[in-house]
Formats: sequence, structure tokens, C-alpha cells
Amino acid sequence: MIDGDHIAKATVHDARGTFEVFEVTASARPMSPPHVSPWSGVLFLLEGRITALVNGTSYDLEPGGLIVAPAGTPCTFEVVGESARFLAITSGDGAGRFFADFADSVPADQPVDASMEAILSVTKRHGMALAGASADPSLLSKDRA
Repeated sequence: MIDGDHIAKATVHDARGTFEVFEVTASARPMSPPHVSPWSGVLFLLEGRITALVNGTSYDLEPGGLIVAPAGTPCTFEVVGESARFLAITSGDGAGRFFADFADSVPADQPVDASMEAILSVTKRHGMALAGASADPSLLSKDRA
């Protein structure tokens, strides 16, 4: 992914719903523009520091910090320092399908601006969008993991 390596840890299905758990390792890079997804997410910081932007409000997190991004809310994050590691817990099972489709559809060896058409295609297929309908590739990080 543009913002870090996402490793699926668990998908839980029961009579009350579904959620997924991912471990994310991210290195320092410019903050991507806020994006909107159809699932809610919880980010629990394990190592490092990040600045999270949720619905226009900035939050500085240290290890043990937690932030919630409700479905349909613009959000993004930026690593402060060299790297960060966190758990991302998402409602439903859409995030895992999105991450897998992204990995299969967007070349990892290309700069973001060269991959923008593929990125926008994947996000559209999964009901996601860049907040404010901004698709300016210069706003996205040029380096990808």
C-alpha cells in the first residue's frame, strides 16, 4: 500500500458482524490526502509516533494511543520519525479485499503518479474515494512500500 505494509492478522465473523485486524508497518513519507472508506477503522499505535487526520482534526499519537475513523469520514496519517507500527481494526471484511486488490492491481515498482489510474480504479471498485475528490498525484507520496 502507499502508506505502509499491511499484514492481515485475523478476520472474525460471528452472528453480530465481521471485523478484520491488520498489522501495519509504515515508514516516514509525506501524508497522503485524506481518503474516505465504507468501513470504520480503529488505529492502535504499537511503536513510533504518528499524526492522524480524521475529519479535519489532527491527532498526535504515541505508543498506546488510539484513534477511531467512522465509515465515510475523511482520514489519513503521517509517520513522525523513521517508522511506526500499529494495529488497524476495520468493520466488515471490505478492507482485506481492498488491500488484496490494490496489491494485485497497482504496480509496486512505479511512482504513485504513474499508477494513479490503477489506484483510482481500485478505490472506486471498493467504494472508496479521495476526500474532496482530489486526485492530484503530486499530493501523494512518490515512494511506496
